[in-house]
Amino acid sequence: MNNLSAIKFWTAAMVLLFSFETANATRIKEFVRIKGVRHNQLVGYGLVVGLNGTGDGKSAGFTSQSLASMLERMGMTVTPKDVEKVGNVAAVMVTASLPPFARTGSYIDVTVSSVGDAETLQGGILLMTPLKGADGNIYAVAQGAMSIGGFSAGSGGTKIVKNFPTVGRIPNGAVIEREIKSNFNTKETLFLALKAPDFTNATRVAGAINQAFQDRIARTLDSGSVELKVPEAFAGNLVEFVTRVEGLNIVPDTLSKVVVNERTGTVVVGEEVRISTIAIAHGNLSIEIKETPNVSQPMPFSDGQTTVTSETEAVATEGNEKLMIIDSGTSIGEVVRALNALGVSPRDLIAIFQSIKAAGALQADLEIM
Repeated sequence: MNNLSAIKFWTAAMVLLFSFETANATRIKEFVRIKGVRHNQLVGYGLVVGLNGTGDGKSAGFTSQSLASMLERMGMTVTPKDVEKVGNVAAVMVTASLPPFARTGSYIDVTVSSVGDAETLQGGILLMTPLKGADGNIYAVAQGAMSIGGFSAGSGGTKIVKNFPTVGRIPNGAVIEREIKSNFNTKETLFLALKAPDFTNATRVAGAINQAFQDRIARTLDSGSVELKVPEAFAGNLVEFVTRVEGLNIVPDTLSKVVVNERTGTVVVGEEVRISTIAIAHGNLSIEIKETPNVSQPMPFSDGQTTVTSETEAVATEGNEKLMIIDSGTSIGEVVRALNALGVSPRDLIAIFQSIKAAGALQADLEIM
């Protein structure tokens, strides 16, 4: 092989290797979070009006109390007893998620859930409801018409319900009134938290960042966090710095795991799962019992009685599967083909994987949900 041929060969090999890594690469953004950049939960108590007689009944006394208090603030003198028979009002809890760096005047979605005995919130209007954070401060105010996504109808003891008509959603239903103070752009150090802690992935994240910026600005603290020092060139401009970091690619390492759900018969096998050399035989045993009634009818005008006897037949069928050998280090594709050759169902696979794990031949974690 001459020099030109050698250069072409190694160039092609490097291109193939780069293409393989790129195809299996994942952005750092997909499996890390920046510490301190998170959503905050908001909650509030309010009233939904305009219901067509499907609101809270007398058993929900807090609804009439809330309605009376609201009317008093508007200048009406009423008591809870005066409005206890009103069926067009429902007490609800309103929840929302305040995104990071949300600004005053922005809108967020809210979810409205009935807390009384209302039949449905269909057609209702949520009245102005303050939404508070964990510190007790009001950060948003919600109001508007709801989208239920279902219905409830019935008459004369017959009732039809689709989805959950006691829960609704209001897109852009709350306006932000208070901002959460943040000094993000002045930070000198950031911390990246891995969504799934793993020592290998944490090391690869730090290595990819150091290689991209040609400086040791990242170091792993443990399996779940990476410390990131902001370069001087990005001081006061952390948005661009974080954008570049999140766009870097790494090939994540995955844990060898088999997850089974016996309730639904679901089996999920990870890519890195391997099985040691083992012989498997699986045969199903099915028992079918048939009962055939025999009726004996007496002759006309006789004193005999009609008798019913039953004839029972039991048939047992057992599978006659042969041993199948699965070699050590078999890939996931070969494992699937070998198990499919046994003609097993997903529920049979659960029993097989449990037996392989008990035999010490499953080189992966077995998680039963």
